[in-house]
Amino acid sequence: MLEHGAAPPAGDRDTRQPAPGGLGTRLMRRKPVERLVSEGGKGEGGELRRSMGMWQLTMISIGATLGTGIFVVLGEAVPDAGPAVIISFVIAGITALFSALSYAELAGTMPVSGSSYSYAYATLGELVAWVCGWCLILEYGVSVAAVAVGWGQYLNELLDGVFGFTIPDALSAPPGDGGYFNLPALLVVLLAMAFLLGGAKESARANTIMVMVKIVALLLFCGVAFQGVKSGNYANFMPMGMAGVSAAGATLFFSYIGFDAASTAGEEAKNPQRDLPRAIMLSLVIVTALYCLVAAIAVGAMPWQKFKGSEAALAGIMKAVTGQSWWAVLLAFGAVVAIASVVLTVLYGQTRILFAMSRDGLVPKTFSKVHAKTGVPRANTVIVSLFCGVLAAAVPLGELADATSIGTLFAFALVNVAVIVLRRTRPEMKRTFRTPLSPLFPAIGFLLCLYMMGSLGAVTWVVFGVWMVVGLVVYFGYGLRRSRLATSEK
Repeated sequence: MLEHGAAPPAGDRDTRQPAPGGLGTRLMRRKPVERLVSEGGKGEGGELRRSMGMWQLTMISIGATLGTGIFVVLGEAVPDAGPAVIISFVIAGITALFSALSYAELAGTMPVSGSSYSYAYATLGELVAWVCGWCLILEYGVSVAAVAVGWGQYLNELLDGVFGFTIPDALSAPPGDGGYFNLPALLVVLLAMAFLLGGAKESARANTIMVMVKIVALLLFCGVAFQGVKSGNYANFMPMGMAGVSAAGATLFFSYIGFDAASTAGEEAKNPQRDLPRAIMLSLVIVTALYCLVAAIAVGAMPWQKFKGSEAALAGIMKAVTGQSWWAVLLAFGAVVAIASVVLTVLYGQTRILFAMSRDGLVPKTFSKVHAKTGVPRANTVIVSLFCGVLAAAVPLGELADATSIGTLFAFALVNVAVIVLRRTRPEMKRTFRTPLSPLFPAIGFLLCLYMMGSLGAVTWVVFGVWMVVGLVVYFGYGLRRSRLATSEK
């Protein structure tokens, strides 16, 4: 055994790993941090390319986060909380902040594509890492579909304002929402796929442009809608009580998933140890400020009762305040660009997480094959995009958003635990960012995640439970036997 605080020699197996043996021992095996980092960028047949600086990483996190909660999920949350949805955004933002601190520390310590899956693998063992990765598939993959559903609503607003027609409900809404197939949702996912297949650098450039467009669109909304704010709309501020605020906060946490997207770019960043923590924290601050500002003005400009069933609420507010449709057209254009940016960056994150899981042998190696010329995991990108596109076309928004929130919260809870564990087991490791007041802040982040999970409905928990059971079946039927960490120990 190594003495406490001593790092294992390069290339050696971490002697603190339990030796191969019974099932319990195999489930708890951990992947050495040094091995995680040394494998960075390496895939089947090629390598990912390091092309992103702090600006691009920050834009990835903002791109994956900003837009969803305001442009889409706001209409789902306001009926639960009333004007107090502002507090719901703050609660969700604080919950995200504690987890963001933990993400920032681990991203600077282990700059790899697997995000919280890889962090759990190095600290909590293979089974927990698999569960975390399975939750990330739910978080990223399903959120792509959920966001794409809302994209079609704003596309119709734009088409109506510019050309005077809309896509019929039969082709722009999923079954259960008055349609048969959500064609726009599928199209935006396929468009994001086309960008990703062009390369990470090109995708980051396109995302940066889209992020700037949606920030301008939201600031434009604030400037125009402020004219319609009425103090009476804030009366009866908390109609559903704190229970409603908490329920809305749990739903709105969906709006914050994505700040961790920069961590999935760890193997394509130029200076990941320095830039990843900065990008994560900066993006969360910018997004939270904009969310709270827009929400405060939105509920002041329109009675909260009118938000129910509206997935394009901001465009409707602009039209009502000004009496002119072209303002709503401008906002609808900004929303179309904004939501496309979320789809692009979250889809990117999903492919990189599966890339890391595939490299570890827990999912088929197809997902870690890299095209030598473009540096892109092509098959991975196509498979994930088609799956998310079909899901977006067939499942209603509300069900997708809540399912994504619970998967996200569970993964974030594990990240907070991972920080505490790694501080105890590897105190000597160089950390470019340290979570303040550890282990207190990570513990608070963990408890807040559990609290938010408890605010979600019974149906969401049932869906999550079924998802976990399916994941465990896949792991014990495939990943446990094919794990590359297991084969290297034989």
